[in-house]
Amino acid sequence: MLILARESRGLKQDDVAKAMKALDGPTSKVSQAYVSRAESGRLAVTGERLELYARALAYPVDLLVMSETEVGAGPGLVHHRKKQAAAAPDLRRIHAVLNLSRIQLRGLLDGAPRRVDLSLPRLEVDDYFTGADAARKVRADWGLPSGPLGSVIGVVESTGGLVLRRALVAPVPLDSGNESVPVDAVSVCTPGEDPLVLLNDGTPGDRDRFTTAHELGHMVMHTLPHPQQEKQANQFAAEFLMPAEDIRRDFAGTVDLRCLLELKAQWGVSMWALLRRAHTLGELSDWQYRTLAVEMTSLGYRTSEPGRLNPEQPSAVRSVIDQYLGEGHEVDDLARRARLEPAEFTTLYLGDRSSAATGESEHPVPASAVEVSI
Repeated sequence: MLILARESRGLKQDDVAKAMKALDGPTSKVSQAYVSRAESGRLAVTGERLELYARALAYPVDLLVMSETEVGAGPGLVHHRKKQAAAAPDLRRIHAVLNLSRIQLRGLLDGAPRRVDLSLPRLEVDDYFTGADAARKVRADWGLPSGPLGSVIGVVESTGGLVLRRALVAPVPLDSGNESVPVDAVSVCTPGEDPLVLLNDGTPGDRDRFTTAHELGHMVMHTLPHPQQEKQANQFAAEFLMPAEDIRRDFAGTVDLRCLLELKAQWGVSMWALLRRAHTLGELSDWQYRTLAVEMTSLGYRTSEPGRLNPEQPSAVRSVIDQYLGEGHEVDDLARRARLEPAEFTTLYLGDRSSAATGESEHPVPASAVEVSI
């Protein structure tokens, strides 16, 4: 647990040693070697030294003394969007944050009644049953209406999945067509636990819904690693959000920047995603696709597109917490259950959501909220 706690803070062993020495005073004998021995289990950390350790990491002692049995089997197969471009230290921190989020939610939600309206299927994809086929089947089995969906996060939460926003990595420019960044999100389906998705806080709404649908694709299709899993999840997300049968008619006329911007407001995905979709469906030639891609790049749309989309917000976990608070539970009590300090619990789970879409709206990205002039 000491390693997990340290990595969740993005710290090295030497960083922890320096923080402990600063708290302990000039005569402190804490060193990097001490931290290494403590993490390896060769040295027991108890009493005042344990309190010091907890203060340096800004976690309660209760978290640091959790046994492996209490922590559980770990997150298992973790899906990233997108792992290849992320630095190893970032991935270690993200994995630690994911694992600690599991622990927090287990403490918070244990015994809490939750409504599950949709059954999460498990589908195997191959050369004959693609990610797009899986998306069509899921939409049909769940009875989702044709055309643009409402809240994608709401759909995930309806399956019993848990969604949180966390600071994973700093957003970077859009990758033309594939909408890839170092890590837009991370998800895991640990056996015996609810699926969990962490969305990168601060990722533009331009790619927010596509990212959530991408992680849903992983939940449906990838209980085991697959060499094509990122491509398959992108196929799933594209068809889930922009069904070919429905969106083709929107590409029937001239597909230009104005068209893409207007469709962005309608479908709740980025102009890049729409451009890629039109090309994949054969509604744009290779030349037309390249021409528009060059034009969008020259206008700076890789870093910032026109037409702001409000990110959807998770509501399932917050709803349970609000219920607890309404029943008279104190924030300090809930923080103890989550094994967090009250201030951090408040930041992570009770943050102000007033400026963002709630995720409960039937139309989370209305056209009136999008600037459609170029």
